[in-house]
Amino acid sequence: MANYLAIATATATMQRIIQQAIQTDVDGSRVTTVRPDGAGGGIPETGVNLYLYHIKRNPALTNQDTPNFQRRGDMVKRRQAALDLFYVISCYGNDAELEPQRLLGCVARALEDQLVFTPQMIQETINDPTFDYLEGSDLADQIEQIRTEFISVSTDELSKIWSVFFQTPHALSVVYKISVILIESDISAKSSLPVRDRRMIGGPFPKQPVVDQVINTTGKYMPILANSTLRIRGRFLSHSIAQVRINQAEVTPQIINDTELSLPLRLVPNTHLRAGVQSLQVIHPQLPSLPSQNGRRPPRPSTTTEPVQKVESNVFPFVVRPSFLGYELIDIEGTEEDRRLGQVIIRTNLTIGLGQRVVLMLNEYSSENAIAYLFNSTPIRENTRTPVIPISNVQPGDYFVRIQVDGAESLLDVDLDPNSPTYEQYIGPILTLE
Repeated sequence: MANYLAIATATATMQRIIQQAIQTDVDGSRVTTVRPDGAGGGIPETGVNLYLYHIKRNPALTNQDTPNFQRRGDMVKRRQAALDLFYVISCYGNDAELEPQRLLGCVARALEDQLVFTPQMIQETINDPTFDYLEGSDLADQIEQIRTEFISVSTDELSKIWSVFFQTPHALSVVYKISVILIESDISAKSSLPVRDRRMIGGPFPKQPVVDQVINTTGKYMPILANSTLRIRGRFLSHSIAQVRINQAEVTPQIINDTELSLPLRLVPNTHLRAGVQSLQVIHPQLPSLPSQNGRRPPRPSTTTEPVQKVESNVFPFVVRPSFLGYELIDIEGTEEDRRLGQVIIRTNLTIGLGQRVVLMLNEYSSENAIAYLFNSTPIRENTRTPVIPISNVQPGDYFVRIQVDGAESLLDVDLDPNSPTYEQYIGPILTLE
């Protein structure tokens, strides 16, 4: 998701692609982004004009714009607008030398070659000194793919575009669409503290092998942490050399029976275990049947040195919650009662991977009218355990602190001392802004 510069960045990226294509094929040609009626000037004598004339909500992602609210109406998820951009691309030049048609051919070839705007292309546009007004754009960090698409319009539709929008003589033109641009709201959302306890009863759990459920061995509703032991339930799980694959790492579980396996997560290498959603499969290596030699059974082949066929279960997701290990405040601005501005470096026990989304969640250490804040980290461009999170407009004080990685929240500390006045209440971890 991107900020308010996303639309302009998409237009500039298309302009840059077309300019690179036409300048080598038609001498003196250039690309402009003005109204085709030429009222403000700027239409090139020889060149291409790119004009954004229409915007629509993307039908596939439009429901993601629906915000989540708490009971009191507090928004817990930032709103976003999923937009499709429609452009009229018109070509100008000497008709006697067929310059408009040559330019149109260059445009069609360039946009067909670059069906997808890659993050690198977008970032190069942002860094281009020609587009210095795009400084601060974060469209290159958008996860959703940005594509161009030729839109076939009838003569009547094209005639209406020129007569209604521009009221100027028609020029050789085509219509292209850029999809999809996700623009996120700047309004900070809030998230309440999690439910302390639940009173629920587990239901029944019921294929070559099939995984139906992955839970913590301590309870169905208990969170899964890096030191938890998984209970894997399903059907046809038992095998003499069964393996469990988690994010491409294969480890040996304990077989309890045909419907249940046990796996301590400490067996999974740290390089493969991530905070957030993990993928799990049960693997049954199938050893080849070899003929006997001189009446003796041949030795069993090694699964580590010889390739074997594997029967794999369905991929089952589970969530590993990160643990908050500490923090460091840097570049904090503000004195006395001023609201604070700066950055927080968070330390976690699990690696946060490229492209994962990290949110810092602050809840004031107060029982009445507690203030809450949500802040997104800077883009994660490499594996790290210390994400940097900018904060702004925060009142000084003590806050319960949690981190959320792709929706997986760290846990708060609970006072388990029966003699304590805060028994069974949240007591940490605390972040202090002085």
